[in-house]
Amino acid sequence: MAIENTRLFTPAAMGAVDRSAIEVGLSGPGLMERAGAAVAASALEHWPGLKRGVILCGLGNNGGDGHVIARYLAGAGVPVERFGMTPKKGTDAAWAYDSFPGAIHTLADYQPEQGDLVIDALFGAGLDRAVSDEIAQLIERVELAKIPVLAVDLPSGLSGYSGLPTGPCFRAQRTVTFAALKTGHVLLPGRDLCGELEVADIGIPARLIASDDPVFINDPSIYGTTSAEIAASSHKYARGHLVVFSGPLISSGAARMSAMAGLRAGAGLVTVASPPGAVMAQSAHFTAVMQRSIVDADALSEWLEDDRLAAFVLGPGFGNKELARDYARMVLEAGRALVLDADGLTAFGETITDLSAYDAPKVLTPHEGEFRRLFPDLLDDDNLSKIDRARRAASHVNAIVVYKGADTVIAAPDGRAAVNCDAPAKLATAGSGDVLAGIIGAFLANGRPAFEAACAAVALHSEAARSAPDRMTAEDLISAI
Repeated sequence: MAIENTRLFTPAAMGAVDRSAIEVGLSGPGLMERAGAAVAASALEHWPGLKRGVILCGLGNNGGDGHVIARYLAGAGVPVERFGMTPKKGTDAAWAYDSFPGAIHTLADYQPEQGDLVIDALFGAGLDRAVSDEIAQLIERVELAKIPVLAVDLPSGLSGYSGLPTGPCFRAQRTVTFAALKTGHVLLPGRDLCGELEVADIGIPARLIASDDPVFINDPSIYGTTSAEIAASSHKYARGHLVVFSGPLISSGAARMSAMAGLRAGAGLVTVASPPGAVMAQSAHFTAVMQRSIVDADALSEWLEDDRLAAFVLGPGFGNKELARDYARMVLEAGRALVLDADGLTAFGETITDLSAYDAPKVLTPHEGEFRRLFPDLLDDDNLSKIDRARRAASHVNAIVVYKGADTVIAAPDGRAAVNCDAPAKLATAGSGDVLAGIIGAFLANGRPAFEAACAAVALHSEAARSAPDRMTAEDLISAI
């Protein structure tokens, strides 16, 4: 999915862009003509053997695009039939309808035939309610017959805002949208329901494709590079000293994975801080990673006097909730960057907002279950998208929140948010989150700002997984960094 404009738009924001285009002199029919031509070209390219183009046309501008598509496909020699509603006279959609003579049948009349391509131009991105029973039955007929679907802007039945189905929903093999992606295109399950995404240029000037809402696809335009910048004069402390807290002997492997990931990701040096009972086990595994025995909060307080300790990872396999809370507060009071993961998050539970009192850089990395335990009110609000939830959580805790998943959202307290769109399914393996925590810690130790560090780390995590073996383990993932 190569996208030039990495900004993401809600349907409302995209509507404002369309209105701006009209205000500067672009005509509605002209935009519709180019949109219809783009979808027809995609249909001919990707389904060259189609026997019939079945165009489902709604009453609005999405339906207008459908009428233009029908005209272009018919002009290319493809048998075409339209099903849907006749638009209201005097609208741009009515102009498009009149531009292609011929009957339009009711949706109930459509009976799938092998060789059909259904082009869904019913609703687009603006739908915020469940489709009618008639359309739900049509969706079921198409799905049962295994007819391919090409969606115009967004599959009907899918929220362009949240990426969640509003009820029965088309599953498209390909979706052609216009000017820029909507949030519903990249949030799951919307991304899967859209199939392959294609963004068509329909002539809206780039200066108009803008929004005040700082939501983006996670991309180098945000974080620069996934490689730590190393000057010729750099030394290991210039690249940052990362500390990873280890749990007891029986669960010390999680900290090892975080530490090795941090070293591979570019921290100048990494130390694992272990309870005394785990030191020997850790020593048997490490060479380049250093060791320190930390028995209690007093020992940590003394060590924090070393101002070269740049960033800390707390949580993987840690176990002791009370000690985790003490350590986290001490690190933040000392002004050091902190990544809270796994047991570090669980330790705070309902008191997670206490962290908002600290201004030191901090990154929280909850997966879906941890997010529910930390922010149950946000998950219980069905009106919120995953982006909304991540941003509100970030505001509540005054921290960067990496809301993990196949559509990881990275959010900052100031409202910035990035959606990671290219995480492979093989990241769903034990230890993957520990590796991510270590990478984030390394980038914080390098001195990157917390939001950019988290975005770069999530990107590198995905990049490494794509190059790792198909049956990847967390150890393989570390080696691929």
